[in-house]
Amino acid sequence: MPKTIHVLFLAAEADPFVKVGGLGDVANALPRALRNLPAEARGDSVLDVRLVLPHHGVIKADARPLAIFPLERDGKELSVQVSETALDGMPVYLIGGDPISSVGSVYSSNPAVDAEKYSFFSLAALELPRILNWHVDILHAHDWHTALAVYALLLRRWAGGMKGTASVLTLHNLPYMGADVTDILASYNLPIAQTDLPDWARALPLPLGLFSSDAVAAVSPSYAREILTPEFGCGLEDFIHRRREILRGILNGLDTDSFNPATDPAVPFQFTSENPAIREKNKTALQEKLGLPVDAVTPMIAMVGRMERQKGVDLALGVMKKLTDVPWQFVLLGTGDPALEDAAQKLRAEFPGRVRVELRFDGALARQIYAAADMLLMPSRYEPCGLAQMIAMRYGCIPVVHAVGGLEDTVTDATGFRFKSATPRSLRAALVKALAVYSDRERWRALQQSAMRKDFSWAEPAREYFELYQTLLEKQK
Repeated sequence: MPKTIHVLFLAAEADPFVKVGGLGDVANALPRALRNLPAEARGDSVLDVRLVLPHHGVIKADARPLAIFPLERDGKELSVQVSETALDGMPVYLIGGDPISSVGSVYSSNPAVDAEKYSFFSLAALELPRILNWHVDILHAHDWHTALAVYALLLRRWAGGMKGTASVLTLHNLPYMGADVTDILASYNLPIAQTDLPDWARALPLPLGLFSSDAVAAVSPSYAREILTPEFGCGLEDFIHRRREILRGILNGLDTDSFNPATDPAVPFQFTSENPAIREKNKTALQEKLGLPVDAVTPMIAMVGRMERQKGVDLALGVMKKLTDVPWQFVLLGTGDPALEDAAQKLRAEFPGRVRVELRFDGALARQIYAAADMLLMPSRYEPCGLAQMIAMRYGCIPVVHAVGGLEDTVTDATGFRFKSATPRSLRAALVKALAVYSDRERWRALQQSAMRKDFSWAEPAREYFELYQTLLEKQK
């Protein structure tokens, strides 16, 4: 008889309900991939995965009221409202209540506000199995926003409850640890446990989750290794090293149904790896749309994403400014640090016939850029996984990346260009090399086809997570 593995999947965001960053893509695609694992990957097991999200004010899903229950805080009862909807047949629970509904945005600029919101969400989510009368085998949390659910689960197990439930914490971005929750936990009658965390980290949600979790999955194998070092460990490298036996790296995937240049409705001229020459029509269309000179030969170089120092935007702008001895066009789409936005606009003013800067988030335009540009720059100083390079390769746009984190794991010499240090000199050398190969149309076409045929689907990551679940459940017996 098939064994059903019940997984409660907690995240702050998930597309299509609400999406701010890459976490929204993961929380959409991974649970569905787990539910759809083929029999040869899961044997006689069946995965019952259910997604839990905060009922942010921006969520407009058609959801039915499911339950209302109290959550005690400071001797008073906070009302938790649970609604239910679905995503491709998967149950999705939306948790509401004053700490969530009183905040208009998904993430606040005030860390204390987010600490209140996500503490309430995490602790309320942990009550769901009891409310639904549904046993949970695996509690799978993501980043600091849901790490307190993992911590509270450990406290409950110490007290004799939820013995059969194991926890997984997926680590997307170590530097974002959340704000101090000492007073918040006390108000929910939860102690700060004695841990071997550094003093400064003992009341931060993410470190508490790392301490409590039965398994920690970094979003790429290279990032799992990097966070053991002082350069990337954010002061937790010694603590993580002591717990390295529970750490593994599982590379994020890409929703290859959504990101498919053969069917993408945002792409004016759809294409496959068999006919990448059609991309030139998309290049022309984008040049016309952005007011750039129409030129099929001049290489178009792009950047798409948050404009932050972490992403190496400053490096890219500096290199492009000094790359005056070869023809190029440069397209930048994104928002972020006002100083970097200003620097990008200055580059556009200096090269009005070469540079276009679009300071906004525009998903359709991003896809058009991937389908049109010849190269994508990703000189990130650190990159736990990265999604843009996978999308770019899928669309025949060759990545030029700093070989760090997930960029190291996804881009090879057969699919792009890598450089080893996040410096202007290294980036320029890699870009000059890419431009030289670009001038050889036969080599470039082979590079494009190799990149487009790379499999970044969620099938393999889902299989690895399933095996992790099985390992944890064996230990629970």
